[in-house]
Amino acid sequence: MQNLLTTAKFDELPGYAKNKVRDAYRLPEGRRLLISTDRQSAFDQVLAAVPYKGQVLNQLAQYWFEETKDICPNHVISYPDPNVVMVKDLDMLPIEIVVRAYLTGSTNTSVWPMYERGERVIYGYDFADGMSKNQKLPKAIVTPTTKPDMGGHDAPITPAEAVSTGLVTAEQWAELEEKALALFAHGQKIAATKGLILVDTKYEFGLDKDGQITVADEIHTPDSSRYWIEETYQSQLDAGNEPNSLDKEFLRLWVNSRCDPYKDPIPEIPAETVQEFSEKYISLFEKVTGQTFEKPDANTPPLDRIRAALAKELPEFFTA
Repeated sequence: MQNLLTTAKFDELPGYAKNKVRDAYRLPEGRRLLISTDRQSAFDQVLAAVPYKGQVLNQLAQYWFEETKDICPNHVISYPDPNVVMVKDLDMLPIEIVVRAYLTGSTNTSVWPMYERGERVIYGYDFADGMSKNQKLPKAIVTPTTKPDMGGHDAPITPAEAVSTGLVTAEQWAELEEKALALFAHGQKIAATKGLILVDTKYEFGLDKDGQITVADEIHTPDSSRYWIEETYQSQLDAGNEPNSLDKEFLRLWVNSRCDPYKDPIPEIPAETVQEFSEKYISLFEKVTGQTFEKPDANTPPLDRIRAALAKELPEFFTA
């Protein structure tokens, strides 16, 4: 639990913005710098700091951006540090695209809570009666949500509403849906070879300077996706238990079992729970990439390491 990266503010850099889990800088020449911290968010608030979480997110996203670059262009320029990525500054589209292959979830925008409340038309799709939690859907569906301001909540909308309200054009939606489904299908295919089920995932897209739709933020990480262990999925489902997972849902379920996170104060998460959560993220990285996760030098504070990397990448902002 030492050397956690909870903030990454460098006064030398311009255009600072603090998001839930990333600190960002808007740089000249159409660039942005994104630093993945160890802050862990859920239910639209920051709950804890998780060892190595930022590095896992950044490096796993790097793996997936490389794997999917022929399906959809992405925003990556370079990786100056394990927690840092330099990206193209896009004109971000004002919706998030979630692809879902299972009837699951625990947040207000997830399909299972809506279904459990008795809704049978969800995100514009018809759902049959008699379905159970964590059951596979007949086919993957694309479900958009609005993007909240900092501290706000996502809101579900239908694809038709995304177009009719002017969030995206009809042509943009058609391309977004096509690319999201293709990215997800490729992710599921690779995950299956690793003994994993890619259950659902969130994508964010923007337009580059030429107006080309480009995938941004992160892709197929345990923060933006659910991953289940394929070997035990059916037995857990048959027993009425939650699937064995390697993603943020572990923390969501821990919170949900203790309070209503949208109404009640969320209790402090014990250190041993945070550590178990960290180990799940590292395990997912190693299973997906086939690489051993390399922890940084414990004797070097992460801010010092990142500052040194940025001084090499952006010498014009850092003086000796």
